[in-house]
Parts: sequence; C-alpha cells; structure tokens
Amino acid sequence: MTDLPQTMRAIEITEPGGPEVLKPTTRPVPAPMAGEILIRVAYAGVNRPDAIQRAGGYPAPKGASDLPGLEASGEVAAVGPNVDRWKVGDRVCALLPGGGYAEFATTPQSHALPIPDGLSLAEAGAVPETAFTVWSNVFMRGGLQAGEAFLVHGGSSGIGTTAIQLASAFGARVFTTAGSAEKCKVCEELGAERAINYREEDFVEAVKAATGGKGVNLILDMVGGDYLPRNFKAAAMDGRIVSIGFLRGPKAEINFSAAMVRRITWTGSTLRPQSVEAKAQMAKELEAKVWPLVAAGRVKPIMDSEFPLEDAAKAHARMESSAHVGKIVLKVADL
Repeated sequence: MTDLPQTMRAIEITEPGGPEVLKPTTRPVPAPMAGEILIRVAYAGVNRPDAIQRAGGYPAPKGASDLPGLEASGEVAAVGPNVDRWKVGDRVCALLPGGGYAEFATTPQSHALPIPDGLSLAEAGAVPETAFTVWSNVFMRGGLQAGEAFLVHGGSSGIGTTAIQLASAFGARVFTTAGSAEKCKVCEELGAERAINYREEDFVEAVKAATGGKGVNLILDMVGGDYLPRNFKAAAMDGRIVSIGFLRGPKAEINFSAAMVRRITWTGSTLRPQSVEAKAQMAKELEAKVWPLVAAGRVKPIMDSEFPLEDAAKAHARMESSAHVGKIVLKVADL
C-alpha cells in the first residue's frame, strides 16, 4: 500500500441524530485483511439502513467500520492475502460491511462483483445493497415463482424499483404501493401490473380485486406498523410475507388465527449482520441470474439524485423526505 495515501476524506456520524450529525472528517486509509480487497470509491449508495445507523438504531457489526455506507462502486486499490479473484485496477461494485462514505473502503472479495456491461459507475454504486436485499428476500427467502402474484410496498424506493423489475423479469404478476400518482406511474412503467396509491386506496381491496379475491402469494414489506395486519388480509392461501423494515414501527396488533386458517408463512431478515458466507452465496446467485438481466437492459437502477460526498447530510434529508424515486448516491471521486 506504499503508493496509497495514509489518510482519506470520509463522513462520520458525530452523535446519534438527524442528517445534520453527518460531518466530514479525515480517517486513516484502511488496510485489507486476508480475503479482503480495498476499493477506491467512486460512488457510494445512500440507503435507509444508513439513516437508521445515523439515528443510533443500527450499530456496525463487530470489526466493521463505524462509518456509514453499505455499497460502493470503484476500482480495486489493494488486495489482502489470499485474494484470488481481483487484482489492482479492476472495476467493481460491492456490498460493504460499512465504511462506504469515504474515499477507500474494504470488503470481503466474495462480496464484490464486476460492474455489469452498460452501467456507469454512478449506477453501479446504487446496485449492490438493493440487489442483495431483493434477491435474498424475494427469491431465496420468499421463493417467488413465475406466475405468482407479488406485492411490494414502497414501490418507488430503491428496494421497490428493483423488486418490481426483478419480479416482473422472472414472470411474476407484480403489484405495489406508492404515495402519489407520479410514483405509481413510474412503478407501472417498470413492470407493475397495478400500482396502488396508498393515500387514496386500500391496498387489501385493490389486490383482492385484481386477483379474483385470492390475494397475493408473496408480500415484501418495509413499512410495518398498521400494514402488518393488513398484509395478512392481502395474502393468499399458503401466502408468504417477508418483512425487511418498519418505517411505521415494528409493533402492531395481529390476529394470528388468519395465519393459521390460511397457512401463511411470515418471515424477515436484515442483511448486514449475516455471515460472510451467506452474503457470498447471494453474490454468486446475483452474478449468475441477475447480472445478465442488467447487462441486457431488462433491469436497471432507477437514479434519483447525486450529491458530493461532503453533502451526505443533504442526501439523507432528501431520502427521509420520501420525495425521491429510486436511488440516491454520493459522488466520491472521478475514476
């Protein structure tokens, strides 16, 4: 690492709080450990877990950087011992254990993927966290099959826009919720059969009507709160519900007799705490099954906005306003 700088620009969380607690700082450039690569970051994706960490609710796993940032694009700047896939200069996008809001970040080599043909570095920086989350929860955990009816809440978010495209590409009937006519239009253009404006319609009634009263086979929910009992009403016999977030809170009163009578399976997961091996398996499946769709233009990251690294607080304010459609990224460097 003799040709690398000793220090780097980064954004740190100075104390738990709102976007204003994100401040520029200078940190030592991390060194890759065995099996890890050091990435010179071009773009870092901005995601809801970053905001939860900033507010004090999602601490970094043991051994991970305390800096926010769970995905990035860039080029390999150094490799640790026992790295056999990547070499210095390779362009990659990667899932990170943390530390993406910086000029350099480390990650296990198995969590990095080649940038799909046709994607810019900005787009590539917006792909990993959402792709890993959607693939692992909708397809690996949720078991979505062609021909099934699928409902994803928050369809205009980074997770939502990715889930709509992937589920549609794999032959599912896709339904979604969004908060405005404009957002619903975007969702339908991406492949949703029906986008439901939750401010004006009851999603339970809407999906029941669209499925002949049967309901949907799989629901991906990041909203929680009062959506939790309503998901049980919207699910079909033998339906599955996967919870990945709780924007409206993690608590609700639920009558589980509906789950018993209709044989509903309810599960959930968080991505960051999972093992290196589990995330490596996700990466392997993404490269084999999803990357060809991205390269072919059938699935693409929907980009909302780009901010300089130093304006991370403004990026978080944009995300938390819920005015965005798709992904927000921080530009760290020209590569």
